[in-house]
Amino acid sequence: MTAAVGIVLVSHSAAVAESVAELARGLAAGGPVAPVAAAGGTADGGLGTSAELILAAVREVDRGAGVVLLADLGSSVLTVRALLLDGDLPEGARLADAPFLEGAVAATVTASAGAPLAAVLAAAVDASAYRKT
Repeated sequence: MTAAVGIVLVSHSAAVAESVAELARGLAAGGPVAPVAAAGGTADGGLGTSAELILAAVREVDRGAGVVLLADLGSSVLTVRALLLDGDLPEGARLADAPFLEGAVAATVTASAGAPLAAVLAAAVDASAYRKT
């Protein structure tokens, strides 16, 4: 498998980020799974957002094909935006305007199929159109 797009899940809760990562990996299984990392909560284990945890997660999954970040809400979105604006994230890093759970699954499945960055980002964003009725 060539270098896959990495996925980083940014949540206010470490448990939420890890659970969504586990679900996304599980649903993408059946072959090689793209690298997925959770960046949830604060460094001391509390609720919140940590730029340091996000940066570490990006480093963990970056294989040179780009990284799609999905954020749950509020300060997690603002923190990722600030890291992008400040140039702290690699050039191939993109914040997806996507639902956290559905976008994470769509992005992980698409990246695991070997799709390029633009397609992985589009899959996450397209998850906004999923309807349940």
